Amino acid sequence: MFKGGYTGKVLRINLTEKRYTEEPLREDVAAKYIGGAGVGIKYMLDEVPTKCDPLGPENNLYFSLGPLCGTDAPAASRVMIVTKSPLTGAVAKSSGGGHFPAEIKFAGYDMLIVEGQAETPTWLWIKDGKVHFREANHLWGLNTFDTQQLIKDNLGDQNVRVACIGQAGENLSAFASIINERHASGRKGVGAVMGSKNLKAIAIRGENEVPVANKKAFKAALKSMFEAMKASEILYPHFSKGGTPMIIDNMFELGLFPTKNFENTGEWDPLDYLGSEVGGEKFNIAREFCYKCPVGCSQVKLAREGPFKGMASIPEFETMYSFGGMTMMHSFNEVIAADRLCDEYGMDTISCGVTIAFAMECYEKGILSIDDLDGIDLKWSNAEAMIQMVHKIAHRDGIGDILADGVKKAAERIGKGSEKYAMHVKGLELAGYDPRGAKAHGLNYATGYTGADHCLGYAFQEMFSIPVPYPVNRLDYKGKGRLTKWNQDTRSAVCDCAPMCGFILDMALADVCHKNTADLVNAIAGASYTPDDIMLCGERVNNVARIFNIRAGFTRDDDTFPERIMTEALKDGGAKGSIIPPEERDYMLDEYFEDRGWTLAGVPTAERLASLGMEEDIAKLRDFA
Repeated sequence: MFKGGYTGKVLRINLTEKRYTEEPLREDVAAKYIGGAGVGIKYMLDEVPTKCDPLGPENNLYFSLGPLCGTDAPAASRVMIVTKSPLTGAVAKSSGGGHFPAEIKFAGYDMLIVEGQAETPTWLWIKDGKVHFREANHLWGLNTFDTQQLIKDNLGDQNVRVACIGQAGENLSAFASIINERHASGRKGVGAVMGSKNLKAIAIRGENEVPVANKKAFKAALKSMFEAMKASEILYPHFSKGGTPMIIDNMFELGLFPTKNFENTGEWDPLDYLGSEVGGEKFNIAREFCYKCPVGCSQVKLAREGPFKGMASIPEFETMYSFGGMTMMHSFNEVIAADRLCDEYGMDTISCGVTIAFAMECYEKGILSIDDLDGIDLKWSNAEAMIQMVHKIAHRDGIGDILADGVKKAAERIGKGSEKYAMHVKGLELAGYDPRGAKAHGLNYATGYTGADHCLGYAFQEMFSIPVPYPVNRLDYKGKGRLTKWNQDTRSAVCDCAPMCGFILDMALADVCHKNTADLVNAIAGASYTPDDIMLCGERVNNVARIFNIRAGFTRDDDTFPERIMTEALKDGGAKGSIIPPEERDYMLDEYFEDRGWTLAGVPTAERLASLGMEEDIAKLRDFA
């Protein structure tokens, strides 16, 4: 099967035994799932006990690539890190970009699998088919930037690519991330799993080229893709220069930009402090590009004023939401500082900011006292208090020990009705779009196998009025089951398995994404996928992940929204009056499950699994039918 694109090899590393082996990539799995998240989740379902402790030795980390990675395909240097999440207990899939993913392919592997637990802090050096287990006591306690630089200095090669954890991962924060260069595999606590294994870093260097099966067809597929990218009215004129922060103005206009812990979405205007005009040219100092990507959407911003003057980072839209809108910050400088600190500590900016906003509301409501907060006056808009809390969470210091596990577990420990203000689904904090004003996007939050994950089934139809596969009314709850399935299956295949950056899908390729993916994979790998096959691949991903979660104990009852989303209508803005009451949620869930061919309890049927060629997984649901 592997005529190009794939190396055909998996590197399995056992930290407990300090042993590694190379094994062939399972061709049957690659054929059905292409690569990336699909291959990683299928391997995890077959290898990891679904009820295991996410921070125990039975849990594995899968660094899974796809056939496009390491080739000239643009925006395809992506790695999908798959594991059982310590934040949710469900499947974790966290995407990362930059140059590290391509370097894994150059080293000769389609996937790295990390098993067991090292007895003492360890880092790995992978080169020329060998894995060196290095002692990391001197690195333990360092931030991610210093860790990467010291490893490169130690190896005498600045082109080595390093993925590592910071203090948050070492301290097992449930939303700790894995950082490579400035790129974060941010969500669901993948960094905590790495920390639980006493694994500080993975350094890798490769010199292999990725073979292409049909260079002529690949050249034609690339030409078609670049033409679509150039024809976009958004991609190069705006997105490449403004990055994701450019959408904040539009999201506020639509009434979707959440503020004050989702309490006053549409009421508080953030544009004077966080809008594209404020946060654009004044703060931008450079752009960064992922491997072989011509877009360069990462905008390096420099704090210009105040106590954080001189700090630089790349705050995405989601960071502006979590540390800006949710906490009602009145200065872009503090958002840059919080983003930089999270990257240094190795923490997800979404979960960290949302968790701090939760604590702010608990303080406002009298649930947490200033003594509970270690003397910090955690009021809305208090930038100094917000930054103090970032430090405390990373180190599990005082109240930070409670907040480091995310809003769901924090609310369980705090009690006193605080659960009402915990904005999460399945334990994963909500991303930066209010689901009351975009109901397909909301249904994705409710049904996504990772929780409230905007990347899993992003409803670009509702955000940007893109009529693919058809135009929709974002405030209508009917028909959103079918649309959410389409979005989730499309994004799973195109962005998570091929893989390819989701921004390119949304900005330029929505109407040709299945054919574009099929053309690229066929040319690179010598395969024969049709656009319909690409969709089937995405559907398999969502089914195999659902199987893992069901076996881990999740049910339809977990496919829901925070209380606030179902009981409090939006008071102002572009979605004023909108709400998702329980009866609308139930209607959308019924429609979604029917479109998926699952039972109304949300369990994949044997008939649907068989139709997807997933017969071997049917027995795994025998006790849940």
